[in-house]
Amino acid sequence: MSRILITSALPYINGIKHLGNLAGSMLPADVYARFQRAKGVETLYICATDEHGTPAELGAAALGQDVRAYCDEQHQIQRDLYAGFGMSWDYFGRSSSVQNRVLTQRFAQSLWEAGFIEGRTTQQVYSNADKRFLPDRYVVGTCPHCGYDAARGDQCDNCTRQLDPVDLIRPRSAVSGSEDIEIRDSKHLFLKQTAFEGKLRDWITDKKGQWPLLVTSTALKWLDEGLQDRGITRDLEWGVPVNAADWGPNPAGERPDVEGLAGKVFYVWFDAPIEYIGATWEWAAAQPGADPADESGYERWWRGPVADDVSYVEFMGKDNVPFHTVGFPCTLFGMNETRGADGAWRPASNAPWKLVDTLKGFNWLNYYGGRFSTTHQRGVFIDAALEILPADYWRWWIMANAPESSDATFTWEQFQAQVNADLADVLGNFVNRILKFTETRFEGAVPAGGEAGPLEIKLQADVAAKLAELTENLDAVEMRKACQSLRQLWVLGNQYLTEAAPWTAIKTDPERAAVAVRTGLNLVALFARVSEPFIPFAAEKIAAGVGEPFPGTWPTGPSPLDILPAGRKVAAPEVLFKKVENDQVAEWTARFGGAEAE
Repeated sequence: MSRILITSALPYINGIKHLGNLAGSMLPADVYARFQRAKGVETLYICATDEHGTPAELGAAALGQDVRAYCDEQHQIQRDLYAGFGMSWDYFGRSSSVQNRVLTQRFAQSLWEAGFIEGRTTQQVYSNADKRFLPDRYVVGTCPHCGYDAARGDQCDNCTRQLDPVDLIRPRSAVSGSEDIEIRDSKHLFLKQTAFEGKLRDWITDKKGQWPLLVTSTALKWLDEGLQDRGITRDLEWGVPVNAADWGPNPAGERPDVEGLAGKVFYVWFDAPIEYIGATWEWAAAQPGADPADESGYERWWRGPVADDVSYVEFMGKDNVPFHTVGFPCTLFGMNETRGADGAWRPASNAPWKLVDTLKGFNWLNYYGGRFSTTHQRGVFIDAALEILPADYWRWWIMANAPESSDATFTWEQFQAQVNADLADVLGNFVNRILKFTETRFEGAVPAGGEAGPLEIKLQADVAAKLAELTENLDAVEMRKACQSLRQLWVLGNQYLTEAAPWTAIKTDPERAAVAVRTGLNLVALFARVSEPFIPFAAEKIAAGVGEPFPGTWPTGPSPLDILPAGRKVAAPEVLFKKVENDQVAEWTARFGGAEAE
């Protein structure tokens, strides 16, 4: 059986994230990881905080903290919040780890010595007001392509075009807002992405039909607009240092300009994707009895041939797609190849680094048609979300409305209607009805006796078909469709109870009532298992109500309703889902912004 390696885009270290960050990467990755584990597949789900770059420096300065101390504190805050949402990472690492520093420096040295990195004198933006070089994302201005007036120096969020700060019209500092900036020469390293253009295009084209159209079209758009070599160093203090003095000559016999590169660090978009590997090393080093210097633990997931049975799945929002379909693959292409004296490309070693097999990209989750905004206090952020409602409400709504084929919009009114209907009225009501009835009329135990009739035979077939559909949708990483299939399973349970009506049958035919109750309780056990990837906290309570282990195994075989033994004690849990009331919607709309804020 193949193993599954899962990564979700790294949340940046500064600031509490909003619901859109969950929707675009972490939550669907968690659902998929839980599903794969339930099937018995060896699964490793890795994530980390992305800690380098200017935002961390500025965030620390604003609080009067050392950058390392700031990152330590923010990492723990984010870790605790994600735990509150039920993120089931096998490891949640940090891009500032020793392992990531070692790997980033090792990758850069190998790429230099293979001829895929070169030094160039570039023009960098210097802010006289801030008395510092500004990394490209901290220069803002008008996009020369679409006219968007808040484009960053690395990319326009409106048209997604890759930019250079000097391309911007009326550039200004994002730190101070000052337009008192000038262009100065600075020596930097560039990853020669253009060397891989043909290979990259073939690789992406081969993924058409396998990956979402959003992903392949975005990647090919970057290629069609002209692939550029990418600067991978910055004039900053906080980051992975460039240790060019240790590097050997490139194929042309040239050595790096050590003096010109002194004091520089690697660009966050170079070292952050490498942290997927770094965090896996962190995980391996943290295992009981592990030798931190032993690299076989993480290489088992990342390097052939020992990782040849691994299927690697990435999850991310559309803004991260270009860096994972162009930048990181080019890094790995360069690590996996070398140029011989005859000029021909050959495998660099017999242990190539693994490229992604499935890349699941998501569109935006918006708030009443507009963007979530920390500055304008608009939208729901995950700390506030957990303050006002349990995590499962959010997990269910976000996945049921996952922005897969287009942008999705959160509104309080739609959120209220959907969680009340799906969670309270369909699932919660079913579980409560059958367990309460079992407690009052069958002494709180799974009844024996009676034989399945036509109603149960039809239900068995309907459930098996819907379960197969749910499994297929989850295997295909189709989250909205999976939620639809799961809800339809819950509906089958309610329909069955309505038709079987054990509360009526018990008056004249106790054995018939016993069959209906036993079938209903087995549906409860089934729902606990198949709901766990989406609503794990409620699923655990449901499983406990019928005495089932948690998490359970994914149901397979021809009899998905033959789970519980007769005589097992059961008990109704507390109310699983309280309905969201109109006065709550009014309060939250006023607090977080709503339709009137557009």
